[in-house]
Amino acid sequence: MTSSNHKANLLVELFVEELPPKALKKLGESFANVLADSLKAQGLAAADVVVTPFASPRRLAVHVSNVAGKAADQAVQQKLMPVAVGLDANGQATPALLKKLAALGAGPEAVPGLKRAPDGKAEALFFDSIKPGATLAEGLQKALDESIAKLPIPKVMTYQLEQGDGANFQPGWTSVNFVRPAHGLVALHGDQEVAVSALGLKAGRSTRGHRFEARVEKIILLTADTYAEQLQHEGAVIASFAERRAEIERQLAAAAAKAGSNLKPIEDDALLDEVTALVERPNVLTGRFEEAFLAVPQECLILTMKANQKYFPLLDTSGKLTNQFLIVSNIKPDDASAVIGGNERVVRPRLADAKFFFDQDRKKTLESRVDGLAKVVYHGKLGTQGDRAERVRAIGHEIVKQLSLATLPFTVEAQDHFAVLDSKVQQAARLAKTDLLTDMVGEFPELQGIMGGYYARHEGLRDGVAIAIEDHYKPRFAGDALPRNHTGTVVALADKLETLVGLFGIGQLPTGDKDPFALRRHALGVIRILVENNLPLELPALIAAAIPVFGELISNPAEHLLVFFSDRLAVSLREQGYSAQEVDAVLALQPERLGDVPRRLAAVRAFAALPEAASLAAANKRVGNILKKAETQVEAKVDEGLLKEAAERALYDALQAAAPKARASFEEGDYTASLQALAVLKAPVDAFFDGVMVNADDAALKANRLGLLATLHKAMNQVADISRLAA
Repeated sequence: MTSSNHKANLLVELFVEELPPKALKKLGESFANVLADSLKAQGLAAADVVVTPFASPRRLAVHVSNVAGKAADQAVQQKLMPVAVGLDANGQATPALLKKLAALGAGPEAVPGLKRAPDGKAEALFFDSIKPGATLAEGLQKALDESIAKLPIPKVMTYQLEQGDGANFQPGWTSVNFVRPAHGLVALHGDQEVAVSALGLKAGRSTRGHRFEARVEKIILLTADTYAEQLQHEGAVIASFAERRAEIERQLAAAAAKAGSNLKPIEDDALLDEVTALVERPNVLTGRFEEAFLAVPQECLILTMKANQKYFPLLDTSGKLTNQFLIVSNIKPDDASAVIGGNERVVRPRLADAKFFFDQDRKKTLESRVDGLAKVVYHGKLGTQGDRAERVRAIGHEIVKQLSLATLPFTVEAQDHFAVLDSKVQQAARLAKTDLLTDMVGEFPELQGIMGGYYARHEGLRDGVAIAIEDHYKPRFAGDALPRNHTGTVVALADKLETLVGLFGIGQLPTGDKDPFALRRHALGVIRILVENNLPLELPALIAAAIPVFGELISNPAEHLLVFFSDRLAVSLREQGYSAQEVDAVLALQPERLGDVPRRLAAVRAFAALPEAASLAAANKRVGNILKKAETQVEAKVDEGLLKEAAERALYDALQAAAPKARASFEEGDYTASLQALAVLKAPVDAFFDGVMVNADDAALKANRLGLLATLHKAMNQVADISRLAA
């Protein structure tokens, strides 16, 4: 038994059949953290205890340092009822009070010890008691139940408990619901077993190691602290997910270096996590396949090796695939040739399938597949992929038109350039979705766009079109590269706008965490393309141009879509390190050209660093509030003849000098200079508010002073709403 004041390290392990590999990392973290948090909440563990999770294909476990054998008792004060209800006129306990005390395990003898204290308008009775701290057995049982109940299980299975002797014997058939059948439970506090149970199992101190390579059938754990060492030494298992992952990384690097000085394994964190969840004793081996397969696009070979076989393809220093790959085996035979040979035999048909798909697909042109898009449903309310391709083509044409207008006046050469660009955009948009009908993309949907680019190059399509077809889905994810040429940029913009306008137009908006059509990602893609390429395009005009191509299929989504874009942009900018104040100041003006936003933010940041900034921001906020409260719309217009006070004349003169400079810099796109030109206004603005009554009795004077403030407000808020910088 564990003594009440004894502290020791705790180890809990649930031994199960092979867990789902893609979920193992989260399962291990959840099991450990929820169990430890529950122990902390019950006073059995301090807030600063060290929690070490373990997770392998056949076990979830946690080691928690300095866990008490019993939690400290707690003084508890409980409100009972108002004094007027609990005591009669003679100060004797009422039946209601006695009943309440009985429910708390106390009798009439507790009445004299009750405390009286104000509670709102009346006095109430309070009962002081000592709540015994939980024993470790009680607390761990609660923590274990909670950690199992809260596991993020992807899919629950139902199984019957085993019949047998000893601790696991269960009379009759009992069903259990869990992620996988559980076969063992360990709970050790130091070197002592803790009497808990779960999933029909009673806790003990024995576990099992590797299915094939353990030195003993049962591992009898000596203490909580020898768990990892015994599993590795006696059971051939690296129990820690993190340590196993690091060991695989180390072996991958070593095997790659041995295979060739210029080789490296492909980087893929998700694959590394999945493989770590599949093996208990990693052993990295090197396999090969015939060089003839390298004629197939490397994306196809890499995907089939990663997705189907969990191999790590080896790349050279230029990122080109070689005919070698790394296998993470779960066994360490003295002679690994049979394991390597078996994996090489298994991968060959996979690569042969990819080669067959590639060869077959190239027998038909992309153009010959266009009509087939009319038979592929895109969305029940938005038609087929053929309809979608036509809409992307039409939107692409409008984008080119807006680009050409943004560069007016332009030369004959420029006109020819935009005509050629439009022609390439039309062709690329028409063919961009045709690879959806190929065998390769049918097998590997992740390759859409990429395969279209390969097939377009094979057909010898003109320069830029093949790249545009390949790139029109970009950026596919956060941090992905943008399209590499003008044609691809336009088609990618058109494709994302078609998706956003269409789905918003039929009411398919993202809600909470649900975004089945990845509309947030599409919006961020549009933002990145416009901002990072500094395109001379205005977002409202782009959306307006996309809406008519849908005809009567949709309602006008422009208002909702612009708010959605603004929200996405704000989130993105804050993630890039801009403060909420900086972002609010710029986006408050709803800039239509997103390419300007980074320069506006830089200008706001530079302005905020000026000594005059805080005062001007506060004044700007004050001006805005005054103008909002005005009875009528105030025009930014001043009658010099009505400037009576020296302070208002001084502010007017300062504005006459500073505003043109700020305006000129703004029109040249030098937003930093535009804002900094306003710094000279600090003193006259302060003097104005100190010495001038805006709400004068004379209506003409009042209107003129409001007009002066409106002129000031207009001059100060061209780049951003600097009132948002006020504390």
